[in-house]
Amino acid sequence: MPSQLPPNVHISSHPCLLGKLSQLRSHSVTSARDVQALIKDITLILGTEALAKALTVTGGPTDQTPLGYEYQTVSVHPGTISLVPILRSGLGMVDAVQTLLPVPAPIHHLGLFREPTTLAPVEYYNNLPNHVSGSGANGTNASTLTILLDPIIATGGTAAAAIATLKEWGTERIIVLSVLGAAAGVKAAAQEWPERTEIWLAGVDDELTDRGMLKPGLGDVGDRLFLTIGK
Repeated sequence: MPSQLPPNVHISSHPCLLGKLSQLRSHSVTSARDVQALIKDITLILGTEALAKALTVTGGPTDQTPLGYEYQTVSVHPGTISLVPILRSGLGMVDAVQTLLPVPAPIHHLGLFREPTTLAPVEYYNNLPNHVSGSGANGTNASTLTILLDPIIATGGTAAAAIATLKEWGTERIIVLSVLGAAAGVKAAAQEWPERTEIWLAGVDDELTDRGMLKPGLGDVGDRLFLTIGK
């Protein structure tokens, strides 16, 4: 399956990540605390792999160790990075990425839901900074690199809509971190802005149900995180 996906899609083969994904799939994992912990662990591993390829370092000013020895610091590039979790379930991935970054990144939220009949994405919340003159290289307040967080890519409509919004905002590059995706949906999302978007996942499922849920999937991650199953 991975060989049939676009070149800007990356499926991790890390054994620890795959083991945790297997645990997260299980119906016996019902505690929101356990779900949160597994999603955080998966995001940490996946984020480490993605950021190793996306970031670079250059030499910075000298500093001193606690023993008084001088050493050269490093600066991580790009210097402007934002996290954009898609509400609700993307919130479960934020802490893991902030843990990885040497400097905390601003968080901008996007709220999108799928219309029940058509499964088309509908935006209901957007707190990206306005398109006004700023310090960014492109003359906007957009970050050079935006990390889009959503545990599931199902039909791909939500991810594609979010990528289009971030492109319009003015970001130069996008990394999408997702725990699991449906093959067709991942392809659709990857084609939205392929020259500037990289998608990283822990796994891919082949099928969707008629309700747009992954099969076998993970269930509704937002409901599992926030104890709203059966709403």
